[in-house]
Amino acid sequence: STIITMASNHWLLAWLGLELNTLSILPIIMKPGHPRATEATTKYFLIQTMAAALILCATTMNAWKTGQWTISYTPMPAATTLLTIAIAMKLGLAPTHLWYPEVMQGSTTGTALIISTWQKIAPLSLLMMTHNNLNTNLLLALGLASAAIGSWGGLNQTQTRKIMAFSSIAHMGWLITALALNQALTTLTMIIYITMTSTIFNFLATTMTKTISDTGMTWPISPPLTTTTMLALVSLAGLPPLTGFMPKWLILKELSTLPLISLLLLMTSLPSLFFYTRLAYFMTITTPPTTTNTEYKWRFNTNIKPNTTLIMTSALLLLPLTPLLYNTT
Repeated sequence: STIITMASNHWLLAWLGLELNTLSILPIIMKPGHPRATEATTKYFLIQTMAAALILCATTMNAWKTGQWTISYTPMPAATTLLTIAIAMKLGLAPTHLWYPEVMQGSTTGTALIISTWQKIAPLSLLMMTHNNLNTNLLLALGLASAAIGSWGGLNQTQTRKIMAFSSIAHMGWLITALALNQALTTLTMIIYITMTSTIFNFLATTMTKTISDTGMTWPISPPLTTTTMLALVSLAGLPPLTGFMPKWLILKELSTLPLISLLLLMTSLPSLFFYTRLAYFMTITTPPTTTNTEYKWRFNTNIKPNTTLIMTSALLLLPLTPLLYNTT
């Protein structure tokens, strides 16, 4: 058991895991064979390897100073700052976020879901393992910058995958803010983020929606799915009484001693609310001139995925379980 503990707490093995993770996703992004997919793969590879090189540099500096490669013992300020910046680059946090929307736009909807959720777990785990030694002010600054840029960047987008990319950047801002305050809250925020993001991507994949204007054509495909997705978008915006309100509520509670940061974070969520509401509006309230609410003969049968009901329910109705979830994560 001692050997297993040492293996799971060694910087070189963590770096190796990150590299394997990067190399595994590259063929998945590249699979369509389109030039945009190849471009996205190249950008992803360059950014991730640069971040991995910075992590290796930071951990080598720490080993040179402390004489060990233990992840949980990284007391050197220069090493932790460099490490934080490198992991911010891997997570797509502002100001190292410019690659993220482009890679998302060049990927398929399913691959974009993987990049938005699964690929963030490993870097975030490293941040959580080293959080005792991280610079709190740097984390709060990264969180605030990401929340602001993610919100403002999404306003001018018409492609749904780019909108989801900026949404992800904004949510990562809230997540990093939570990391600076409470590790258990970070875990809960990540779980809620993955649930809500998976719900929206599930809808985009089912209806083959690529742009905002496409969302107006989704009503005849499946009215119940379109209606619940509208509510999921409102949940993603963080409005009560839906699930998305839970992490923002708890993070603001933790930030009660920092009123200025709380106010700025709240202000950054307003532009996000606008573009989520715009998507919901296009989806359910407007109808393109050539569309009727009847089922067309030429339309393929809608392939509703089997897990849709479960993740949709989780994305909408978990707010009453807040005390239970908060105390068990």
